[in-house]
Amino acid sequence: MTRTLLLAALFASSSSIAFASDVTKVTHGVVVTPDSGTAKRVRVLAYGDDSFRVTAVPGTDLAAAPESLMVIAEASGDPAISEGGGFVTLKLPKATARIRLSDGRVTFLDASGREVLAEEARAAFQPVTVENQSFAIVSQQFNRGTDEGLYGLGQHQNRQMDYNGEDVELAQHNIDIAIPFLVSTKNYGLLWDNNGISRFGNPTPYGLVGADSLKVASNGKPGWTAQYYLGDRLAVTRQEAVIDYRYIKDQAKWPAAAKADTVAATGGQNTAGNAVQKQRVVWTGSVTPDKTGTHKFKLYSSSYVKVFADGKQVLNRWRQNWNPWFHNFDLPMTAGKPVDIRIEWEPNAGYIGLLHNDPLPQADRHSVWMTSDVARAIDYYYIGGSDLDDVIAGYRDLTGASSMMPQWAYGFWQSRQRYTTQEELLGVVREYRKRRLPIDNIVQDWFYWPEDQWGSHAFDPERFPDPVGMVDEVHALDARIMISVWPKFYPNTKNAQELRAKGLLYEGNLTAGEKDWVGKGYPNTIYDSYSPEARAIYYRQMREQLVDKGFDAWWMDATEPDIHSNLSLDQRAERMGPTAIGLPGAALFNSYPLVHGEGVAQGLRETKPDVRPFILTRAGFAGTQRTSSALWSGDIVSRWDDLRDQISAGINVSLSGVPNWTHDIGGFALEDRYTNQEPEHLAEWRELNLRWFQFGAFSPLFRSHGETPKREIYEIAADDPAMYAAMADYSKLRYRLMPYIYTVAADSALRDGTIMRGLVMDFPQDRKVWDIDDQYMFGPSLLVAPVTEFKARSRSVYLPTDSGWYDFATGAYYTGGSSITAPAPYERMPLFVRAGSIIPTGPEIQHVREQPDGPIVLHVYTGADGRFDWYEDDGTSMQYASGGFTRVPLVWDDKAGILTIGDRVGSYEGMPAERAISVRFYGRDKAVAADFSENGAKQVVYDGKAVTITR
Repeated sequence: MTRTLLLAALFASSSSIAFASDVTKVTHGVVVTPDSGTAKRVRVLAYGDDSFRVTAVPGTDLAAAPESLMVIAEASGDPAISEGGGFVTLKLPKATARIRLSDGRVTFLDASGREVLAEEARAAFQPVTVENQSFAIVSQQFNRGTDEGLYGLGQHQNRQMDYNGEDVELAQHNIDIAIPFLVSTKNYGLLWDNNGISRFGNPTPYGLVGADSLKVASNGKPGWTAQYYLGDRLAVTRQEAVIDYRYIKDQAKWPAAAKADTVAATGGQNTAGNAVQKQRVVWTGSVTPDKTGTHKFKLYSSSYVKVFADGKQVLNRWRQNWNPWFHNFDLPMTAGKPVDIRIEWEPNAGYIGLLHNDPLPQADRHSVWMTSDVARAIDYYYIGGSDLDDVIAGYRDLTGASSMMPQWAYGFWQSRQRYTTQEELLGVVREYRKRRLPIDNIVQDWFYWPEDQWGSHAFDPERFPDPVGMVDEVHALDARIMISVWPKFYPNTKNAQELRAKGLLYEGNLTAGEKDWVGKGYPNTIYDSYSPEARAIYYRQMREQLVDKGFDAWWMDATEPDIHSNLSLDQRAERMGPTAIGLPGAALFNSYPLVHGEGVAQGLRETKPDVRPFILTRAGFAGTQRTSSALWSGDIVSRWDDLRDQISAGINVSLSGVPNWTHDIGGFALEDRYTNQEPEHLAEWRELNLRWFQFGAFSPLFRSHGETPKREIYEIAADDPAMYAAMADYSKLRYRLMPYIYTVAADSALRDGTIMRGLVMDFPQDRKVWDIDDQYMFGPSLLVAPVTEFKARSRSVYLPTDSGWYDFATGAYYTGGSSITAPAPYERMPLFVRAGSIIPTGPEIQHVREQPDGPIVLHVYTGADGRFDWYEDDGTSMQYASGGFTRVPLVWDDKAGILTIGDRVGSYEGMPAERAISVRFYGRDKAVAADFSENGAKQVVYDGKAVTITR
């Protein structure tokens, strides 16, 4: 019998039948036993109209692939299945998958039949043993030699935008968020379903320079010449094979004669009370490759560091010492030709390591390549779509819709590291109200508990004598309050003891004897969030101590989890277990924030079923958007480079399907020159904060936070009237724009939209935007171009093609498709409005619900047809989920010059029956700045029935 007849007989059967070297039909898909190749079974299942799951295993047991934590959808759809030409084809209404029978390779086609994603030859499954369990290193390459643009993969802090040609490690860290989902300009998404450490790009892990393919020599000897200075005195010179002080365990390698008390260790004085000695290390070496091409380097570092290649500076960065991370740089190198490398470092109890990877052949360098170190199967999802918004919608179909956030979450948040008393916190809210500076949220950061009671969720009675009264006063001042909650416990607390008695605390950190940085230092660990019982206990403890006191939002810090700072990835993984799932920490490494967030979100929804929860979490994973969680970019530093890095980080985390994201305005950690408010650096400190504040006002969430000095507007700008006025203006502008912002935010939950939009989302045909990493769309209408250089008073802005653009500040019109030099005076950053935009704005208010029936001004930017579906609800309840909201379609007919305010759709409790609406038109014929005042010449009282207004 031929294969075709066998296949026909199989499909005619109501049961699942398998036969050697052939095809088995299963519900919603097929299983192929390839004739050859590394996978013995390849299963392809349909998910809806345009998505597929592919699972490939080295043996015959497809159950080896663990149940997904990120995907909550079930296989669905009834693909048309056919066979011919050595392939089995599964055709859905909007996508097609083809499996080659000879080797099981899978190819995907879009709705038009165009091939968009194709597997290359599947790599071997490399066996590994982790904690006495058998796993494999898995790797799958696609689209070798591609020129497509690739985005997403979570949040990364090295200014990568288009990932085509880049390497990205996916491993949770304080400032790095691992989401194994990417989107392509070919209008597909790839969700790599692995919970462990993974890599995009080069499948080979980076190695220490000198211990890899690069030969290092100096002074006629192998290795680096390392010179250790104490002050101006050269204390030690020695040869070192590698530069490696990356982790706590590596500090033992430090030469004894170069040890000294440091600022980090002593607070500026040594044990004798004298000024500390400044340390400096200089490494020099001649580095010779054996391959020609672009060599990729990563410097893992903290404190001050500079890198020079053949005398040219290629890196100059600073990072706080307890939070080192990577900075990338590339060097073109020729085989056999040495490059002189010099690294200058001021350690101050810091960390450093220089790593490298060889060039790849160009076709491999420009491919889609995913690798995971701990797996039992290759398991991924192809998501089709008509554009990138459609692809992100498909991702959320698989992993969960983005949660609807309360409206107040989009107002201004004031925070500080940290308010030490309740009176200090209340004083900030009172001062904002007194000065009529808008604010919606105040934040109580960590350490409100007694010093030795981390994890108790209890308040220190001396500093916070009446937490309920504190919350009540914040509410009386028409604001909300968020409080910090960690997964961390001191074992002496009652909460820890309850969890530990049930085996629900990780013991590794306690066994290692690690202590944290608080006071004298205390043993600590985290709980096993993979246990449903542990999640329930954790939330119940949190509810009894905090939720029932009336707090509004939950700052879930250190959710990577940060068990202990400056451990290696292997050490972190070892201490994340054993887990209730039965898998070692290495197999679950990136997923902790997802399951932890799900437990808290579920508890909050059950406790207050008619209130939308709000969680801010430092780490996330695929599916985090369903857990009522926003992300923030961690403990970043106050430097211009880091301000710039936040832009691409935020864009790509948004392209990863998580729309609610924020950052510490001004940066969290400061150099001494800023902390000490040194006069010669004060102007730069203030300008950095002002520029960051301008960017923050056009970020999904608008939140100021950081270490000393104080970050409140009236504190940081106390002696700078121009800075104060500019910050006040941007805060007020944010609130004026609230009808627009809240609509865009609601669309992220109800229409699978994205707030912070990479330019490639709206202008994919304009290749010039693919790699722009410092501009973005804020909703559909506003193009934001933050200023990220000190003393810059203009900047180059690219205005995408196929659109006209208006300067928001002046009303000047520009044709798209070229770069302009945009004015950027101290008090404002460049902001442009797309022609055809309709932007609803509201009155000047002090909090988002101050005037729910306030007048609305519609700003119509002519030059193209436009539409905007203005959204409203009560701002906090769950009634929206059962239709308790309104939409008002706003439609601009550019040729006719008519704006139609359509019939109001829907209603909600408390909805204003009537609304004063006026319109302001902007045209290319006359430059007019945005005016928020009501326009009596173009005004109606809108009662929910359609009305038209002519320009």
